[in-house]
Amino acid sequence: MTELPAGGDPGASLDAEDRAAIADLLYAYAWHLDRNEPEEVGEVFSEDASLDYGPEVPTIVGRRRIVEAVALGQKEIFAGCSHHISNVRISPDGDGEAAVTAYVYSWTSYRSGAPDGDMWGQYHCRMRRTADGWRIAEMVLRVAGMKNFHRGSMHPIGRRP
Repeated sequence: MTELPAGGDPGASLDAEDRAAIADLLYAYAWHLDRNEPEEVGEVFSEDASLDYGPEVPTIVGRRRIVEAVALGQKEIFAGCSHHISNVRISPDGDGEAAVTAYVYSWTSYRSGAPDGDMWGQYHCRMRRTADGWRIAEMVLRVAGMKNFHRGSMHPIGRRP
């Protein structure tokens, strides 16, 4: 999975406009997810994107499948959610690509009536410049901690013991 390169690609660079557009993708993802707007969530991903929410579910591949999975989760599992993105780190990684990590805190209310869930983690992403602008080409959720969250196991953040 995508790891943020220590120094990135020395032959690549990102200007302030690129960095703002890349960070805005993460903010748009959270905004539309929280508003139950699966089609709009899909718009932040490339057509061939992959989304890995953890080892308990198969990686979702392709924008259309991402939209379908988000819609199903919103309909069957989530009554409400609030995602908070911070600590966005962006590193150029080749021509027209960037490696990105960002912290995420997620509060979730469940349709089942289960206690509200909390999750603290990171998104590890590969961003790609497309004809339509920057898009998320790969996203992996890695988790530092959970409380009453709807999943038993998640990818760890890679913290040293």
